[in-house]
Amino acid sequence: MKKTVHVVPHSHWDREWYFTTSRSKIYLMHDLQKVLTQLEKDDTYDHFILDGQASLLDDYLNWRPQDRNRIRKLVQAGQLIIGPWYTQTDQLVISGESIVRNMLYGMQVCEAFGDYMNVGYVPDSFGQAASMPQIYQQFGIEDTLFWRGVSDDEVKQTEFVWKGEDGSSVTAFQIPSGYYIGGAIPENKEALADFLHEEPFKTTWSRSATDQVYFPNGFDQAPVRENLPELIEQMNALYQDEYELHISTIEKYIAAIKEQQPELEEIAGELINGKLMRIHKTIFSSRSDLKALNTQIQHYLTNVMEPILTIAKQLGFEYPVETVKEIWKLMFENAAHDSIGSCVSDNTNEDVYMRYKQARDIAMNLVELTMRQIATTIKESKNTPITFTLFNPYDHPRNEVVEAEVYLPQKEFAILDEAGQSVSYTVLEMIDQTDYVLNQGNILNPTKDYYHPTKVYKAKIAVAAGQLPSLGYTQLTIDLSGNSYQTFERTTNRTIENNYYRITVNANGSFDIFDKAAQVLYNEQGIIEENGDNGDSFNYSPPEKDWVISSIDFEPVIEVHESSVLKTIKSSFVLQVPANLEERAAKKATVQLPISLEVTVKQDSPVIDFHLKADNQSVDSHRICVLFDTNIPSKFSTADQQFGTIQRPVVFEKEMKLWEANKEQWNEQPIAIETCQTFVSLFNDQRGAAILPKGVREYEIVGENYDTIRLTIFRTYGFMGKENLMYRPGRASGETVIATPDAQLHKRLEFSFSAYYFAGSFNQADVANIAKIAVSPVQLYQAAEFLNSRLNFTLGDEPKTLATSYSMAEVVGDLTLSVVKKAEKREGCIIRLYNGKLKETCHAAIKFKQEVQKVELVNLKEETVAELELQDQTVSLPEVAHAKFITLYVE
Repeated sequence: MKKTVHVVPHSHWDREWYFTTSRSKIYLMHDLQKVLTQLEKDDTYDHFILDGQASLLDDYLNWRPQDRNRIRKLVQAGQLIIGPWYTQTDQLVISGESIVRNMLYGMQVCEAFGDYMNVGYVPDSFGQAASMPQIYQQFGIEDTLFWRGVSDDEVKQTEFVWKGEDGSSVTAFQIPSGYYIGGAIPENKEALADFLHEEPFKTTWSRSATDQVYFPNGFDQAPVRENLPELIEQMNALYQDEYELHISTIEKYIAAIKEQQPELEEIAGELINGKLMRIHKTIFSSRSDLKALNTQIQHYLTNVMEPILTIAKQLGFEYPVETVKEIWKLMFENAAHDSIGSCVSDNTNEDVYMRYKQARDIAMNLVELTMRQIATTIKESKNTPITFTLFNPYDHPRNEVVEAEVYLPQKEFAILDEAGQSVSYTVLEMIDQTDYVLNQGNILNPTKDYYHPTKVYKAKIAVAAGQLPSLGYTQLTIDLSGNSYQTFERTTNRTIENNYYRITVNANGSFDIFDKAAQVLYNEQGIIEENGDNGDSFNYSPPEKDWVISSIDFEPVIEVHESSVLKTIKSSFVLQVPANLEERAAKKATVQLPISLEVTVKQDSPVIDFHLKADNQSVDSHRICVLFDTNIPSKFSTADQQFGTIQRPVVFEKEMKLWEANKEQWNEQPIAIETCQTFVSLFNDQRGAAILPKGVREYEIVGENYDTIRLTIFRTYGFMGKENLMYRPGRASGETVIATPDAQLHKRLEFSFSAYYFAGSFNQADVANIAKIAVSPVQLYQAAEFLNSRLNFTLGDEPKTLATSYSMAEVVGDLTLSVVKKAEKREGCIIRLYNGKLKETCHAAIKFKQEVQKVELVNLKEETVAELELQDQTVSLPEVAHAKFITLYVE
């Protein structure tokens, strides 16, 4: 059967990799000019795919704005194919809101020029998340074309139906041999005559469900192949009985297949099979310091910044739309598969870090100013020199201990709530900064009478805040003559407890945790494990001669501190470990690795917080993990993906058998090291445990009975690429000549995570909401006139018109909040919620605390799907099935 070959000109444009973004932009400026000129010629070379990422337009036009009309004309003529993404995002490490906003902003950029390619085009992402079919459908995208994640053991054809975790499906088109397979068309006629008879075409095209096949003509950072029409003409003559080639587009290729209505196989879930191509399964922990930054900033943007900005908007303050976009675009640059993977050079990772720093600094200062504007315009019920305004960015009322950094004139005073009742607090740290704070000057109105303390201490405090309104704030006042201080003292106790747990530190530094609700004792939790890492920037790989070192083999120094508000146990070790892989193979341990793990329980909190510190100055190529033995044998782990919960096998039994039988056919071993968004859990019908990572989000279920959660804290390595790894045989994925000494992380490191032990079933324990609250911290803003100098910047006085407390809305029911933000093109706000339960339908209603004009069900483009009925300022939401999300527009 003669096949039609869709030759699709493109260039896969890594914005950075072993090179920096700066170098990439210089070549983009050169190469895209050539593309525009080529497309403007009157010949058959009339299409070019701009790699599905609209950020390239921003990059190019920032330096060549004179070409804007040329680009618009070619886009509107259907010749230059753009979008729909802003950058070529990763799908597994990146959050759901980042993915959604990436495509939304990408489409917006494209719409200024014309139509965008309405295909989920991801030629090089390291696996496909099970949430993507739903996301695509909500954007009006029915088809996706990708390379990595599916093998011929799973589907026989290169076209198939892909069903997501929630049941949504799209038609998938795979490039099993890569986006570059048609990039090197030979010029020599003899070579050209053999070219299409060779691999990968011989195998790849035989798997096609129809007589329509895909021929991507391009490569990384490749210039336009100007003589492509002539080469196609020659190939049509050489292969006239087998193939008919013509320049085409991805959308035309997909339409041609669909026109024939082939019967397609179906595949479900996340696509992470590494047989035919590498998916770099352990890239989740490469450059762990940067992975932790990504986790923290993603959570901050969606769980703190955008809700607080939305609260402020409801109170009459401006929502800084363009500032928020700039922050997200910095994050999108880092969300590109290589950038977030950290499988790049040290030089490039410096750029990645700088973008994280910029995004974090802009976001935090924006939140600080917004909270200040609100806090300083609240009507004062009492004449108090200092106020603490607490902002709850979550959609449920909360009653919890809040930690914050403040400036205090004295250690003991009283904190009073709105009703004048005392609120307990304790001081965790205190440093005298009197001279620094009081000698700055720069007072706007020197004649104004304000409180001027004689002493000022920079302090870390923990406040038992009491009831906090949902999506709102409440203001606490300070009575300097009173006293609600609770001492935080070092004790000789070895046990701490709150309403939920009793925690005892063992002689070996591990923790026995008694869950009071389940009446279950979890023995030796939090064991620190150190071992070698013979991997590179793409993959963790254990050395052939590994040596695992455990914290329980060393004698710890134990410190216990207690107050009624907060209690801590800290186990500090000096591990004796190998300096490098050579010493590890010889079982030599010549260097010291100081490391500590601190556990904290707060008053009335079901979550246990952990903080690990390591002085990693002297060790190369190793990995640190923390173990939690649940004593719950499991065949599956349960974790959250974007917008919902997913179960994964603890061992890929079928795939491992295929790997063992034919290792030479596999690009990567099918290991079960996984990632999550906010939690991973093991449970049975009576009880369970969940670990909530707040830095690196990589885990593995280990133990003889697969009952132990092993959380990766960090790993280190010395080269961008290495050959013949245990988990990844054969060639290197990155450049072997590029050393990455910065990836050895020779510095002091800190990582946080939490644990939640529960009674009953997973769904009853509401794990998704507990985890979400853990990464949506209450924010405290301190207002005091003596701070309004260079420390805080000086602002003028504004009328005090706001109430002492405020709530925008409250969600009642089982759904988990994803985001509250301003709508993109309308004045109202967007509320997105998802079902975080396991195989259970959820119900919820939203109670608005002020008058609402309308509530609409919208898609991810924020277009109206249906109007919802309001009764007494409450809207009952449609039921939401497993792993589904719902988006509302509220005005």
